[in-house]
Amino acid sequence: MAYQKGFDLAMEIFHLTKGFPNSKQFMLTSQMVRSSRAVCSAIAEAYRKRPYEKHFKSKLTDADSENSETQLWLDFAFACHYIDVQKRAALQLKSEEIGKLLNYMINHPEKFGSN
Repeated sequence: MAYQKGFDLAMEIFHLTKGFPNSKQFMLTSQMVRSSRAVCSAIAEAYRKRPYEKHFKSKLTDADSENSETQLWLDFAFACHYIDVQKRAALQLKSEEIGKLLNYMINHPEKFGSN
């Protein structure tokens, strides 16, 4: 579920950033897209590390860090007036939900076949 929600958010951010000014294509846009995609990447890596609890948790904490970075870039996008308060709040809420799912996985690795 965390992977799918992360994937959905990454795709929403990808499509959203297409509307940002072209001059921001290799700055804010690339950072937002990269960090949001990295959430899914780290979750996928964690999935393969399930038999090794410490590695599983490590990859999930990487995903959580990337999720936090995505929130930071949303703050910048809002401050630069590329997104409005409603869009920021909606994306922030989705990111926070992903964070809760990740933290549940980190705190309960046994439920994901890591042992």
